[in-house]
Amino acid sequence: MFETLSNFRWLLDLLDILLVAFILYRIILLIKGTRAVQMLVGLAVLLLVYVVSQVGQLYTLNWLLENFLSSIILVIIVIFQHDIRRALLHVGRNPFFADLSFREETKVIDELVRSSVSLVQKRFGALLVIERETGINDFLEIGVELDAKPSSDLINAIFHPSSPIHDGALIVQQGRLTRAGCFLPLTQSTMVSPRLGTRHRAAIGLTELVDAVVIVISEETGKISVVVGGRMTRNLDGPRLKKVLMRLLEPKKAKGRKS
Repeated sequence: MFETLSNFRWLLDLLDILLVAFILYRIILLIKGTRAVQMLVGLAVLLLVYVVSQVGQLYTLNWLLENFLSSIILVIIVIFQHDIRRALLHVGRNPFFADLSFREETKVIDELVRSSVSLVQKRFGALLVIERETGINDFLEIGVELDAKPSSDLINAIFHPSSPIHDGALIVQQGRLTRAGCFLPLTQSTMVSPRLGTRHRAAIGLTELVDAVVIVISEETGKISVVVGGRMTRNLDGPRLKKVLMRLLEPKKAKGRKS
């Protein structure tokens, strides 16, 4: 009987270790390439200084760090509030391509690429937000409700300088245009170049919070950029933009599923 309980305890310990390892792995994936990594390095340095202050009997420094680290859970929640919120939002998945066939999926991407190239040629600025797994409605302000298939003509009309909603973002959800003229949260990062305009800062700001893909078209430079995870890929042409979108949005056939 005792041996059976001992074996069962061993299995529970193994499960416990695997669960903790999985959680840590997902956390690393979540914060990879974000400012959270730099913050974690800063906390690690503080912990190291705390240990040194104990060993070296630096009583005043040790007392200060001990009081600070006693509230470490609260400190982590405050510092990483955006990353924690993003992680919780990932619990409810909302695939970009809901029930579309592979042909419909690739057609949506083709229309987005064709629209982007056309906007560049006309030197129209644009901001196209493509929702992926995490819902973005809580981060959108204002906006005009739409329900239309993506088309180059419609997207060009929305971002024409004479359009009253051309300054806002166009939202693509589950393969359809759902809202236009939306305002997005601007990034607060000091690492962002001051030369970037509002559209680029809005794209970075939103993708720091959710896993959306944002296409930014600059009316000043006539360049296409893609922003995801707060990181920007710039100077894209039509073929490279399509390649990036196919990789990020992963139509069914590209993932090996039957259409």
